[in-house]
Amino acid sequence: MNLSKSLYTKGIQCQKALWLKKYRKEVLTPPDETALARFETGNEVGTLACKLFPNGREIAYTTNFDEMIKQTRKYIDDGIKYIYEATFSFDGILVMVDVLEINEDGVCIYEVKSSSSVKDIYVHDTSIQYYVLKQLGFSIKTANVVHINSSYIRADTLELDELFTIADITQEVVDLQINIPSILKEFETVLEDKINEPNIDIGKHCHDPYVCDAKDYCWKTQRQIPEYSIFNIFNLGSKKQIELYSQGIKNIEDIPDDFDMTANQKAAVQIYKSKETFINKEKIKEFIDTLTYPIYHLDFETFQQAIPEWKVISPYQQIPFQYSLHIEYEDGRLEHKEYLALDGIDPREQIAKSLCENIPNNVTVLAYNMSFEKGVIKKLADSFPNLCTNFLSINENIKDLMIPFQKKYYVTPSMNGSYSIKYVLPALVPKFAQAYKELDGVQNGSQAMNAFANMSKMEEGEKERMRTALIEYCKLDTLAMVKILEKLNSEIQ
Repeated sequence: MNLSKSLYTKGIQCQKALWLKKYRKEVLTPPDETALARFETGNEVGTLACKLFPNGREIAYTTNFDEMIKQTRKYIDDGIKYIYEATFSFDGILVMVDVLEINEDGVCIYEVKSSSSVKDIYVHDTSIQYYVLKQLGFSIKTANVVHINSSYIRADTLELDELFTIADITQEVVDLQINIPSILKEFETVLEDKINEPNIDIGKHCHDPYVCDAKDYCWKTQRQIPEYSIFNIFNLGSKKQIELYSQGIKNIEDIPDDFDMTANQKAAVQIYKSKETFINKEKIKEFIDTLTYPIYHLDFETFQQAIPEWKVISPYQQIPFQYSLHIEYEDGRLEHKEYLALDGIDPREQIAKSLCENIPNNVTVLAYNMSFEKGVIKKLADSFPNLCTNFLSINENIKDLMIPFQKKYYVTPSMNGSYSIKYVLPALVPKFAQAYKELDGVQNGSQAMNAFANMSKMEEGEKERMRTALIEYCKLDTLAMVKILEKLNSEIQ
C-alpha cells in the first residue's frame, strides 16, 4: 500500500482523506502560516527531545527510504543505544521512530509531540510503529509519548527533564494491535480503486482530532455548505447539527420552528431568519454608563513558545510583545500610544513599564473579550511585583466591549449569531473590515504572532517592514473598538 505513519493516522481520522491524499492532492488545502509555524515548532521540540537520549545517531532524511532502513540496521548492529528517526518497513508500511532505544532485552519506542498532553491519535501513531517493529521480530519493552509539560516554569537554564514528560502508553498501544490488520485491510480495499473516491459524508471527523485539509473540498465544493450554516449555531452540539444535516437542512432559514434548541439558539435563529436588527437601547445605555472618560482602549498582541526562552515562563504561555492604546476623551478627541518590543529579547519588562507609564490608576480601560487582556496583565503582575499595584488597578477597572453583543443587547443577522469581533466589526462598521484586508503583511492575530516570532530571522529591511505592519495592524484593532463604541453610542442618542 505504501503507507507512512502519517498516512495511517490520516486514514484513522477519515479514509476519504487518506484516499484524497494519495490520489487527488490538488483538492487539499495547503497548510497556512499557523500550520507551518506548528510544524516548525514540532521540529524544534523533536530535536531538543533527542537530548533526553544522549549520544545517539540520527538517520538523515532522504527520499531513498531503503538507504535509511539500511543505515538504521547498521546502527543497531554497531550497538548504538539511541537512534533518532529509526526507519523500518514491513509489507509496504514505512515508519520512522522519533527515538528508538536499543537494549539487550528489547527496544523502547519514543514518539515526540509538541503538545502538552497525550491525545488518542498519538496512541494510534505509536501503535503502527509498534506493529511494524513487532512484525519484523523486535521485542518491544515499552511504547512512550514524550510531550511538553505545560506546568514547567523555566529557571536560569532549561531543564529538559522538567520541560518534557515521558508518558508510558504501552498498554494502550498493545490493546490496539488486534485491530490493526483489519484496519490495514480496509485501507487496502479503499486504495485499490484509484478512480472513485470513497463515499464518506461530512461530520465530526472533519475537524477531530485535526481540521482536515480536505474539509473545504468536502464541505464547500462538494456539498455547498454555506459560510454561515447550521454548523455555526452557537453551542449547538454536533449531534443536533448532524441530525439537521441528515434531514437535508444546511441553511439556517430551513430549520423547522419546532426543532429542539435552547432559548438562546432559537432566538439567534429567529433573528437570522427575520433579517431584522434587534437593539436593546436601555441595556446598551446601562453598559455605556459604566464607562468614564477618558476611555483607554487596549489591545495586546502575544506569542507563545513551546520551549521557553526566558526565565519564569511556561511552555505556551501568552507572552505580550505589543500593545495599542487609543485614549478617547469625552469631546471625541483621540490620542494613540503604542509599544512594540525589539525582537530577540524578553519583551515583558519593557512592555510592563510602558503600560504603567501610559495607563494611570483608576481610569476606564476597555478591551474586547477582556479575559484575555486580564490574563496577560495578571501574568505581568506576577512577574514584576514592583508594578503589581498599577496592574491590579488596571484589572479592577477594565470593562469588556464584548458584553453588549454577548448579552444580545445588539444583534443583527450579519453577525451570524456570533459575538466575536470578527463578526461584530463588519456588521457595525463595514469599512473597517475592508481596512484589515488592505493592510500590508499582517491582517490578523495569527499573522502578527508568527511575524514577531520569526522576526529575528529576517533581514534588516524586511524586519523594518514587518515592524511597520505590526504597528498598523494593532493600531487598527483599538481604533475598531473606538468605532464600535461610537456606533453603540449613536444607537441610544
